[in-house]
Amino acid sequence: MLPLWTKTMPKPAVRAYSRYSQDAVALLGQMIRETRLERKLTAAQMAERAGISRGLIQRIEQGDPGCTIGVVFEVAAILGVKLFDADPHALATRKAAQERIVALLPKKVRSSTRAVKDDF
Repeated sequence: MLPLWTKTMPKPAVRAYSRYSQDAVALLGQMIRETRLERKLTAAQMAERAGISRGLIQRIEQGDPGCTIGVVFEVAAILGVKLFDADPHALATRKAAQERIVALLPKKVRSSTRAVKDDF
C-alpha cells in the first residue's frame, strides 16, 4: 500500500477556461503565427529553433490553452513577439487610457475614496 502523500488527484479530462483566457490564448497564438510567417519560417524550422515538436508549434498557434506557458513565452521571445511593454512612455499612455475608462464608469462601480470612520 502506498503512503497517502504519494497519491495524487486524477487530472481532469477537460478543464474549463474563461472566455477571457480563451481569447487571450487565441490572440497570442495568432500573433506568434503572423510573426513566424512574416519572418518566413516554417513551423518545422521554428520547432527546431525552440527545441520542441512541430505539432506543439501548431497547437500554440491554434490557441490551445493546454500548452505550457513557458514554452509559449519562449517561442514568442525567439520570434520577438512583445508580450509586455517595458517602455515608460507606453506605460504612461496606457495608464492615462485606463483613467479615461474609469472616468466613464458609473460612480457606484468606482472604489470609494472616503475615509472610513471605524472608531466606535
